[in-house]
Parts: sequence; structure tokens; C-alpha cells
Amino acid sequence: MDVKKTPKLQDNQYEELSAEEQQAILEKYDIESNTRTLGGAMKHIIYFGLMAFSLFQLYTAIFGQFPAQIQRTVHLGFGLVFVFLLFPASRKFSKKKIPFYDYILVAGAILVGSYWTVNYNRLVQSLGQLERMDFIVGLIAVVLVLEASRRAVGLPIMIIASLFLIYAYWGRYFPDFMAHRGQSIDNIVNLMFFTTDGILGTPLAVSSTYIFAFLLFGAFLVKTGVGEYFNDLSVAVAGKLIGGPAKVAIFSSALQGTISGSSVANVVTSGAYTIPMMKSLGYKKEFAGAVEAASSTGGQLMPPIMGAAAFLMVEFIGRGVTYWDIAKAAAIPALLYFAGIWIMTHFEAKRLGLRGLTDEQMPDRKEIFKKLYLILPIFLIIVLMLVGVPVIHSALYGIVACIIVGMINKDTRIGFIDILDALVDGARTALAVVIATACAGIIVGVVVKTGLGLSLATNLVKLAGGSILLTLFFVMIASLILGMGAPTTANYVITSTIAAPAIITLLAPDIAQAAIPITVLLSAHFFVFYFGIIADITPPVALAAFAASGISGGDPIKTGVEASKLAIAAFIIPYMIVFSPSLLMIDTTVPEIIWVTFTAMIGMISIGAGIVGYWYRKVTWIERLFAIGAGLLLIYPESLSDIVGLVIFVILFVIQLLTREKNDKNKEVIITG
Repeated sequence: MDVKKTPKLQDNQYEELSAEEQQAILEKYDIESNTRTLGGAMKHIIYFGLMAFSLFQLYTAIFGQFPAQIQRTVHLGFGLVFVFLLFPASRKFSKKKIPFYDYILVAGAILVGSYWTVNYNRLVQSLGQLERMDFIVGLIAVVLVLEASRRAVGLPIMIIASLFLIYAYWGRYFPDFMAHRGQSIDNIVNLMFFTTDGILGTPLAVSSTYIFAFLLFGAFLVKTGVGEYFNDLSVAVAGKLIGGPAKVAIFSSALQGTISGSSVANVVTSGAYTIPMMKSLGYKKEFAGAVEAASSTGGQLMPPIMGAAAFLMVEFIGRGVTYWDIAKAAAIPALLYFAGIWIMTHFEAKRLGLRGLTDEQMPDRKEIFKKLYLILPIFLIIVLMLVGVPVIHSALYGIVACIIVGMINKDTRIGFIDILDALVDGARTALAVVIATACAGIIVGVVVKTGLGLSLATNLVKLAGGSILLTLFFVMIASLILGMGAPTTANYVITSTIAAPAIITLLAPDIAQAAIPITVLLSAHFFVFYFGIIADITPPVALAAFAASGISGGDPIKTGVEASKLAIAAFIIPYMIVFSPSLLMIDTTVPEIIWVTFTAMIGMISIGAGIVGYWYRKVTWIERLFAIGAGLLLIYPESLSDIVGLVIFVILFVIQLLTREKNDKNKEVIITG
């Protein structure tokens, strides 16, 4: 992604990161940003090549897609070519030139990307009977996808996919509950490249349609300056509140999540602005980094984009579930997540006596609110999908809206060169997603072919003794491990394929797939999606927290621990979703939604006060235990627990009000909220 100098507040007293420093942090913690910087003719070849990639995607979005195998292999071919041109084989290698072996890999990528187009009729009529050349090209495709995933996505997903290929071949040697008769190499290659169950499966299908269109929309939004505007708007809204800079980080990251697909990119984009601001006003390094890391990770949970996982969820669940159903289902959980972080930072700011920004440090609110029109394209897309416009067409209309909205002000006006740059930026951003979804297709293909998903699900439920809480705990651990180091799209595909079936098996035993209630499917998929995402802030592999510590100068592990504490809601919400599917606003009533949301929000306040140790005054250790207990009772969706939790909460609230210190230090803080 392009890194720009972040705007300064008026007369601020803190130093922001330069564009070079931001890029260095991105390259260290976000493998997608670790690309070559080429000059000369190759620079122009890549520029126009990426533009051609976007134009191909736009053409098929407007005039209709080619047959599935052609659409997906051309999409994959573009991705492979530019990954090998832009991503070095190692971070240690030169980024100024392309070695000869990468040109060989590019030639292989072109062969793979064009093979189905040239041989479509023959391959369709062959009924899976491969010729020698077919086998060789299919094998090359598998190898190239694995190597490209190592470069552009990271070593973890490449290792996982390789292990699944080993499992497919040597299945007979695995423990009984996982054993299968094993597949020949010919069958594996056929599955991976000559069917739509492997590399060319559902994940790549979604990447070649919906995801690319929305990434292109995001690139056009960035050209209007909406990313920087989110920072300014956040300061205008939250800057003067108690602990204002921390709340600016939360608000900004939630907004950034609507257009970004990377927790680390969110951290660097808004953290370069918010973390120095928090440190200047008294926040410890680790806490400042943790606020940004937790908030930026939550951006992947925020509809409408949800790190592109929403589009995958539609296809994986099926059963007539629409994109709007997924976005609607994600709304309340995302609200609770950010509310939880907001509450925790509020109590921490009160405990430390931290003020908000002064009038001198605040930007001109009137000027900022005058530019609210910049976010109109986002609202347009939401409205279009709400009234039933196809997702991909909504993205196209959103792109047109970006161009029109940008014309309102000369500072945001998008010229012809800006349009070309946006096409290139969108394609560049899509490269890692293309490869991640192709590699994830390898995993999905093996799971489907061997029946591993059902086998693991059945045995996981047995291991838990049929206990729903224990099963959910095991699935949580599995999702956290599987999500470590993988981008949003890939970790959702992996966790939904391997871990989600356990929840579905437990909640809907002996029910045919076609008859499983939608609420069960959504609950299971959201459960693994949440825990796969928050792996980004969960030590020991907490990439978002590590990136934030790179900006704050704090200890990475301590930052990860603090971020996990702040994001405590993310460890609770998935359980709430399973026990109370009404949070997803599916097959429920408005009063139920209101009540569950209200009790959950009160529960978050109680848990936040208990964990931080401050409310209206310092909370004693006994009060902290009661506060956390009351919060858990309120969050658990059962009438008796809600009543007991509310009674304890009210008692604690009254005690806090009656015994708070007369000289509360927060009265001396310059705040407005």
C-alpha cells in the first residue's frame, strides 16, 4: 500500500513517523508490503501490466465472466506473474533487480494462467483423463502457488498447505481417526488444477469477482483522500473526550476497517498518527500500541468489507444467504467489540487522569465536517446492497461515486492519471489475496476429498465429551493457532474448513447439511472467524501488536498482552453468538435484539471496570471480582443470569457513586466528555 505523510494537528507537540519510517515498519511486519522497487523499463511494464489486470477484472464485472476455469486461471496467472516480479525470494535479497530464476517462474506463471484458455474445450471433454502435458502444467501450478504464497502471504500458510498435500498422499499412515486410503499424485494434481474443488475452487472464485472489485473500490477511495480524512474526522469527534487520543485510535481504526483488509496496514496507517499522540499525553508505550493494535484488528470485523471474508462467507455458507445477511449479522458483534475497547480505554484514562486534546491541539471541526461527502461512496454501496443490487455492481457504482465525489473539491479531485494509478494500486493490493485464496483452495480441496473436516469435527466433539463449552474452547484454540500469521481471507478459509464443522456437528447432530439452521451455520462461521482474526493480537505471534510496538517503541509481547486485555470482548463475543444467535439479527425479534445488546453492553462496562480496576474511583479487589462476575452473568443469554447480573451491577454502581473521592482527579482534567 502507498504510505503518505499523516496530517498534523494544529500546534501539536509530538512527532509523527515519516513516510519512510512507516514503510520500514510495514515491510518488517506486513509481508505484503515487502516488495521490490524497480526502475527503468521494468517499472513501466509492471505498471501497465497491473493496469491490464484491473481492466480485465472490470471488463468481466461489467460484461460478464468467462467460464469458471478461464476466469479463475487468468486471475491466478496475473497474480502469480506479478508476485514473482515484485516479491523477492528472501528479505535479504536485492529489491532493485529481478534475478534470472524469477523470470523462469514468470514464464511458468504465464503458462499456468493461459493453459485453460488455450485448451478449454479439450479439458472440459476429457472427463478428468489427463495427458502428460496436463499433469506437468498442473504440477507446476501447485508448486508456483506454494512458492508465491511463501513470498506474498507468509511461511505459515505455505507450510499448512504443504502438510495437507502430504496428508492427501500419505493418508493411510496417519492415526485411525484421520486415516484415509491416500491419493495418487495424478489424482492430487487433477483435483488441484483441473477441477473447481482445489486451487480453482470457491476462494479463488470469490477473489476473481467480489473481492477484487471491492479492493479496486478501496483504491479509488484512497485517491479521494478518505483514509487521511478518517483520521481528521476521528479527532474532530473524539479528540476532546477523556483519553481522547486513544478514542481517536479506536474510531479511526473502525473507519479504516471499512476499506482495508489488513490489521498490520491499519496499525501503520492510523497508528503513525495516533500512537505518538497518545504517548505525548501520558499513555505508556505498551498501552498506546495496544490500543491501536486492538482497534486496527477490529477493523477486520467491521462491515461492510470485513477483510473480504464476508464475500467468502456468503459462498461457504450458501443456502441463499446473501452478502447483506452477513454484513447485518456482523453489525452488533462489531459494535460490541469496539464498545469493549472504548470502555476499557475510558476507565484506563480515568485511572491515570489523562485529559483529552486542548482547543489549541484540535483541528478546525467545521472544515472537517464540511468534507463528510467523502464517505458518501461507502454509504451508497451499503444502500445499493440493501435494496438488492448485486454485490459486484454495487462496487462498480461505488467506484463511479468516488470519481464524482472527488470532483466536489479540487483537493480531492481525481484526474485521469489518478484513475490509472488507482487501477494499478487496486491490482497491487489484490496480489496477496489472489495467492492466499489459491493456496487456501489447496487446503479446502484436500479436506473435501478426504473427508477430514467431518472426521476432525466428530472426534473433537468426542474429545470434549459432548460439552458445548469445552468444544468451543478447543475450537477457539485451534482457530487462534490456525490464524497466526495468515491474512484475513486465508485464515477464514482455513478455520471455517477445519474448525467450524465441530461446532456445526455439536449444535446440529444427525441433521443433513441442507437442513442445518442458518443460525447454526452463521454462529459457527462467525465463531472461528473472530478467533482467527484476533490471532493478530494474541501472543506469541501477534503481528498487529508487533507492528504497533515498532511505532510506540514498547515491548512487543507486553503490547500483545495489553492488546488482548483491551480486546477481551473479542474473546467473549463469539461465545455469545453461539449461545445467543439473536445477536446476528437472524430469525429473531427486535425486542430480543435490543435486550441482548443492552445486557451485553452493560456487561462490557462491568467487565471493563473489573479488569482496569477503576470506575468512578479505584475498584477494590473484591469489587473487581463481583464486577467481572456480574459482567459475565449479563453477557450469558439467560433471563435469570441477566437479572442477577443487573442487580449486582446496580449495587456496585450505587456504591461507586456514593463513595467516589470528592477530589476526583478527573475533575481537573480538561475534557468535554
